[in-house]
Amino acid sequence: MNEPTLQQMEDYNGLRGQKRWVVRTVIITGLLIGAIYVVVANSYIGQPHDALPAAGAVPSVPFNH
Repeated sequence: MNEPTLQQMEDYNGLRGQKRWVVRTVIITGLLIGAIYVVVANSYIGQPHDALPAAGAVPSVPFNH
């Protein structure tokens, strides 16, 4: 299998018809999936809402050299 050269590669501006539609669909789908992930991550991931407070909690674990 030969590697494509710059002369053989197609540019997006040269795409027509169904190829252009596929490229746009893939980009829009990726953006939608990313937006859904951000909404879900901000809604459900993070601090638990039912966490119990700990009075003597250690703020960080000391690092031994």
